[in-house]
Amino acid sequence: MAKKQAKINQALEEIKSGVMSRVKVGLMTLEEDGDLSVLKPLVDILVNAKVGTIEILEFLSSLKVSAAADEMIKIIQDHDYPEWRQVLLSTLWNSKVDYSYFLADIVEIAVDGNFMEALECLTIIENMEGPFEERHILESQLHLKDYLEDDAPKDPQKAQIMSEIALLLRDFDLEVED
Repeated sequence: MAKKQAKINQALEEIKSGVMSRVKVGLMTLEEDGDLSVLKPLVDILVNAKVGTIEILEFLSSLKVSAAADEMIKIIQDHDYPEWRQVLLSTLWNSKVDYSYFLADIVEIAVDGNFMEALECLTIIENMEGPFEERHILESQLHLKDYLEDDAPKDPQKAQIMSEIALLLRDFDLEVED
């Protein structure tokens, strides 16, 4: 176990180095030996990286382990990365992981976010496979209700995206009822 952790730590140091050849070696090592614990440190490296950002984003987009979904949602909801939120959201819909279980979280991110973040969330939702749990749909609808009842002026483009999300939720709800 300690040997594996040492290998992971070394891979993270390689990525942090900013030397492209070392970044690639580090990412290959994480692909073979990494676990979910590497995701947050990897995003920390990403936000400070001058080199290798595309490769790190490709790595995050290539996640295949469904257990990574929970960790990625936590990272995106983390307020340490507001300027990276949209980019991190794009890794979700590019990955092979199904985020259907996190429908309510993604709707909440859309409600709280700007137009581009809401657009990324719409794309994620459109790519969800389901099945959806009724409680997740209801919670998502409550997030939308909060958005609609907020008296603050709304960006018309974001309002359109939120309408499209509402239509998708209605369709998901109809599927659950059948």
